[in-house]
Amino acid sequence: MASGKPVVMKPVVILGVFVADTAYRAQRQPRMGETILGTSFTLGPGGKGSNQAVAAGKLGADVTFLTRLGVDPFADMARQTWAQAGVRNAVIDTPESYTGAAYIFVEETTGNNAIIVSPGAAMLISPADIEANAGLISGAGVFVTQLEQPIEAAMRALEIARAAGVTTILNPAPAAKLPDRIYTLCDYLTPNETETEELTGMKVSSVDEARRAADSLLEKGVGTVIVTLGDKGALLHSTTHSDHVPAVSAGPVAETTGAGDAFNGGLAAALSRGVEPLQAVRFACAVAGISVTRPGTAPSMPTLQEVEALLARGDLAGPGVGKG
Repeated sequence: MASGKPVVMKPVVILGVFVADTAYRAQRQPRMGETILGTSFTLGPGGKGSNQAVAAGKLGADVTFLTRLGVDPFADMARQTWAQAGVRNAVIDTPESYTGAAYIFVEETTGNNAIIVSPGAAMLISPADIEANAGLISGAGVFVTQLEQPIEAAMRALEIARAAGVTTILNPAPAAKLPDRIYTLCDYLTPNETETEELTGMKVSSVDEARRAADSLLEKGVGTVIVTLGDKGALLHSTTHSDHVPAVSAGPVAETTGAGDAFNGGLAAALSRGVEPLQAVRFACAVAGISVTRPGTAPSMPTLQEVEALLARGDLAGPGVGKG
């Protein structure tokens, strides 16, 4: 995103969840009733919305993260994580609940993952909370949310953003059925293959299948669909164009956890700088491509300098973007 012209950054506001990631690596998952030995354990910051905010913040975007936290050590971890990434927060303290946590299993041989999330206080985010922060949302240039907090809150935030002319991004993760009226509130919808299949009922195992599924999402009222395709990159699809952007390889894959969050944070950061959509998607692929070469979620997010250095290289297509 480097250029000779001054960059005017529009604010990014992200609504979502913070959870403390408890990540276990092992050769395989245990069967029910079985105990196995793992090879490592880490505790660190996570949650899709928080990861996306960290990704955008480390890329130099002007980011504010809106959520609820408990009043506990995991909340302290959240605030420290955001401060280090340059992310402001609009936290609603919730002492009657707890800060969320996630169980992450990472398969030792492949880096693939399986995740259980308990959002805790963030599940209490309500439309009233959104109304209380309407000025923050309507003052953004880009608004992003996901499906880890209650859908009613996400919907109200998208409505406020859309009414104010803010560019809206819905990352429909984790996979879930959505109310029809939410689609018309999305300038960008960013599902991976699994989420696209859940939303459309259509199999997605190739770029052509992704195009057909994306067409059905456009018919529901989405402005532009971006299907993330793992090591096949991403599909940018609208009523006027359809572009397959290859994955951007930054090296051997260590762990795909958080790759989707890296992509969405990168997309938001690029759009907030006025980058046109096709280049924004390529930039986001590079962000994700770097993130999967490192373990963890928020700690794996790259800086703007790292991404620009990667994009300045020549042949970049190849494996490197996970479903996360």
